[in-house]
Amino acid sequence: MSITRNFDLLDNLVKNHSREVAIAGKRTGQWVNYSTQQYAEIVNNISYGLLQLGIGPQDKVAIISFNRPEWNFADFGVSQLGAVTVPMYPTIGEADYKHILNDAQVKIIFLENEEIYLKVAAIKDQVPSLQKIYSFDHIPGLPMWTELTELGKHNPNPKKVQELKAAVKPDDLMTLIYTSGTTGTPKGVMLTHNNILSNVRAAQKVCPVTDKHKVLSFLPLCHIFERMICYLYHYVGAAIYYAESMDTIGDNLKEVKPFAFSTVPRLLEKVYDKIIAKGHELTGIKKKLFFWAVDLGLRYELGNKNGWWYHQQLKIADKLIFSKWREALGGNVGVIVSGAAALQPRLARIFTAAGINVLEGYGLTETSPVITVNRMEHENRMFGSVGIPIEGVEVKIAEDGEILCKGPNVMKGYYNLPEATREAIDADGWFHTGDIGKFEGKFLVITDRKKEVFKTSGGKYIAPQVMENKFKESPFIEQIMVIGEGEKHPAALIVPAWDYLKLWCEKNGVAWGSKEEMVKNPQVLHVYQEEIDHYNKGFGDWEMIKKFELIPGEWTIDGGEMTPTLKLKRKPIMAKYSALVERIYRG
Repeated sequence: MSITRNFDLLDNLVKNHSREVAIAGKRTGQWVNYSTQQYAEIVNNISYGLLQLGIGPQDKVAIISFNRPEWNFADFGVSQLGAVTVPMYPTIGEADYKHILNDAQVKIIFLENEEIYLKVAAIKDQVPSLQKIYSFDHIPGLPMWTELTELGKHNPNPKKVQELKAAVKPDDLMTLIYTSGTTGTPKGVMLTHNNILSNVRAAQKVCPVTDKHKVLSFLPLCHIFERMICYLYHYVGAAIYYAESMDTIGDNLKEVKPFAFSTVPRLLEKVYDKIIAKGHELTGIKKKLFFWAVDLGLRYELGNKNGWWYHQQLKIADKLIFSKWREALGGNVGVIVSGAAALQPRLARIFTAAGINVLEGYGLTETSPVITVNRMEHENRMFGSVGIPIEGVEVKIAEDGEILCKGPNVMKGYYNLPEATREAIDADGWFHTGDIGKFEGKFLVITDRKKEVFKTSGGKYIAPQVMENKFKESPFIEQIMVIGEGEKHPAALIVPAWDYLKLWCEKNGVAWGSKEEMVKNPQVLHVYQEEIDHYNKGFGDWEMIKKFELIPGEWTIDGGEMTPTLKLKRKPIMAKYSALVERIYRG
């Protein structure tokens, strides 16, 4: 069947991929499974219920929830009426909720729990368009989503829903996704059915997931990366399991034993750091074998370039060490897709050596999202790159190094912002990504964000992301921000990897105290200076970090230092730690 609107995915699932578990979520320790038929019935009842509330084409309905099957029920139930979903991060603040709900003129909200409701309740009287709020969890005094499905059950109107579905065109607005951004007010990205489904079709051609597979999902569905990938899973008929929370991913991997999942580099870094920390706890021959395998993995090259003897050793390392890494991920992982930020090449290298294919891709909300991605075949994969453009998408590098993109995946524009749209998409239809990059053969390599490259007072350009990615290879460094715009030299604000630092202190007889005490401890400062000196070697004299300050905490979304996609918010961090910056340059 022709799949040109997002709800066609559900119809296709029912027709061609009927299964006992189409979608599942874990709540309060129990997996709740939905068959394909149950899934479709619930979605139709939501559509009937929304019809009773007067919701129709192009009306806006918000979804504010972590991943769970109800998210998808609401998504398809809204889309079948030609209405528009407005997914929102559960972690943003009241001011952003107020702006988005008013800008989109949202009529109905589906939200997950009481914590989110309290934030919405504080501003709902300032949103004139808002008519009704439904919750996924039980909240006293608030109607649950099941009340809407019951309303639909008692007022079925399949003929009207079919008429509305038939009237939806591929180029109609399907969703409004407000970009978190590292600065400024969120902008509503207008994505059509065709924008996203063109991406699904192109991505599916390079993705090995089929209807024989189970997959795990934990990245937020309100972000286009995970949402498109879950549409892709529907497209091929795979069974989707939603992790209970970010804290239970390890357990959920072992329970589900998925073939695939998508992630952000930060989570892979944490997985790797935990593995290495466990290696340090070993003793004797076990420890020697572990780090021999790690060293072997870090030298891995694609395309059998390491030679026969290397691969013989790799077989031994695989049997003794790497097989246990795969078991920790459920024992069945065939592919992990990484996106949203830069992946350290060494992680792609060592996980691939361990039989875990980590494929890095690149894209933006405005491009639905995939522009390029690495492939399973070694000849179409390159460590340190974000891969090859997907089918139907053109990529070129502008004179100033900016990456430009053109294709059916490029958004209609920013909602209610014609001037910002003209700035982003030029007269020839090229979308300006704001990222700096280059092609190495057919592979795209990102070098930095256009707006984040800065000049020192000596007139030298510094690309902070490249440096940060390199310094994060240190097991002692959890987070780092390179600074120095208009200053004599670059410097860094560093959040220590506290677990690893504590382990080091125990082994070296350094007394452990509060975080505030540890960032001033001379022995700790000495080991961080050694790490800085080591990683500085890969950079030119003008790029080297001359001074640093350790931060006694962690940068988080709730703390305002990171976006919901775990990118650094540079201006807020600079403002928050202005005293430390002053000490670095004028102390």
